[in-house]
Amino acid sequence: MKKEILQQIKKLGGNIEHVKGISLQEDLQSITFNTVLYQRPTDKPWATADEEEPIYGIGDFINENEALFKENKEAFYDKIIQKYFRLTIEGFGQMFWEVSPFTPFKEGTEDYTEWNDDFMDDETDLSEIIKVTNDPAPDFILLMTSYGFPDNFYIALSDPNPENPTLFGTDHEVFFREVSNEGNLEDFMNSFMTKEELLEILKKRIEG
Repeated sequence: MKKEILQQIKKLGGNIEHVKGISLQEDLQSITFNTVLYQRPTDKPWATADEEEPIYGIGDFINENEALFKENKEAFYDKIIQKYFRLTIEGFGQMFWEVSPFTPFKEGTEDYTEWNDDFMDDETDLSEIIKVTNDPAPDFILLMTSYGFPDNFYIALSDPNPENPTLFGTDHEVFFREVSNEGNLEDFMNSFMTKEELLEILKKRIEG
């Protein structure tokens, strides 16, 4: 992987100490996170990025802790980081680094046994993946899951650019029957907020 991707992963709280640069799969599987991830607010048709909550429900949390903010700002901001940047399944619109192989085309694997029949039917649509990889039967790495749509994000191990592979999204309700090209891994990782970036957004809004 590109060093810029690894540097961003480290900024976001990922442990990259065991990355050896041997293969994309081994590198990804060697990276661990002790926190969830939040994408930076972006402009939407109904609201600008500045109007969006950077994390779902954080406005209520801030209101509930107004007294602490007035008493001790540092403790207030520390409490925000402790609440949101941890491995929690409570729904805040976060994403989860959950790297694991997915091999529906590789005979002899559990994924093949469970999924190959589904991947052979006419409803499966890998056209977005084939456009990038020219591979109709790739092995995948599940990179992340989320509470949004799509809720699963995959990389094809046959990607022609393993230094900065393309990410593909699909949802459990339309699993590989609808697949979106989510862009390259570097841009995707750069879409997430570091702890410092979140606090910068909040301080700008709260303190002016």
